[in-house]
Order: sequence, then C-alpha cells, then structure tokens
Amino acid sequence: MTDETRLIQQAVKGDTRSLSELLRRHYSFLYQYTLKLTMDKSRAEDITQDTMLKAIEKIGTYRGQSKFSTWLIAIASRLAIDKGRRSARERKWVEEEGALRALRYETISRMNDWPEALQAIGKLDEKLRMAVLLKYYYGYSQEEIADMADVPVGTVKSRIHAGMTQLRKELSGDEEEQSS
Repeated sequence: MTDETRLIQQAVKGDTRSLSELLRRHYSFLYQYTLKLTMDKSRAEDITQDTMLKAIEKIGTYRGQSKFSTWLIAIASRLAIDKGRRSARERKWVEEEGALRALRYETISRMNDWPEALQAIGKLDEKLRMAVLLKYYYGYSQEEIADMADVPVGTVKSRIHAGMTQLRKELSGDEEEQSS
C-alpha cells in the first residue's frame, strides 16, 4: 500500500491530518491546472481554494474509482463551469491585456518559458481550453473529460476539435506574421 493510498483511506475515515497532507501535496498541481484553465491568477486561486473546501466537505464520498488528483481536477472543472454559468457575462481574460502582461512577467521572472502555444491556448474560449488542456496537456481520455466536465462525450470531442482548429489557425497565423 502506497503512502498516498494510506492517507486517502485515513482521510475518508475522518482523519483531518491525513486529509490536510493529501491536499497539501496536490495543491500546486491543482493550482497550475486552474491557472492554465482560467488564464487568470485571481480566478485560479479562487477555484483552487473552493476545490479544496469542496474536497474537505466531500472526502467521505471519494471511492477510489479514479486517482485522487483526477478527483480534484473533476471538482475544479465543475466549479469553473458553475462559476462561468453564474457570471453575468463570460469573461475572456486574454482580452484584459494588463492581466496577460502581469502573468507573462511573473512567468518570465521565474525564468520559465512563455511558449507561443500557451499564449494561443489563452485565446481559446474557457470550455475549449479546458477540453484541450485536459486531453493534450494532462492526458485524460475523452470519457474522463466528459465525466469531469459533466457533459456528453460528443461535446468533449467537438470542443477538442474546435479548440485544436482554432489553435492551428492561431499558431500558423503567428508563423506567417513572423516570416513576413
């Protein structure tokens, strides 16, 4: 039995220290996912915190049918969708150039690359971005993504297709502009 399996079993039984340790171990991974999903540091922090709270509330319902990290991503994905539905208008973070510059500066200041692909992904609608990230960055199957986002598999397929089509156009357009 792995250390994580033991922690999960104890957390499900109500051990708050084990739950705390599990959430601590997965916090950074979850935050990085929500940051890529929302492209907004503040929203990513909110969704990550809300996910942690929901995990604390619902740990007793975790049955181990998926990895613990997958369970957390599913919660975060649903929270992101719910927050998007509740907002009066869907915010496209990329249009807020100041926020993009701040995130770019923060990333560069950490000596990380800011790949053109990530910038192109940031221009996608959040639903398309979620599907593309979960499929191609995190490696989840279409069925797993459908379960996480609580949508039919066909919807996931169309979102992945639309997202990849838009990314290809965006990236090939950037190459044409640079070669001119």
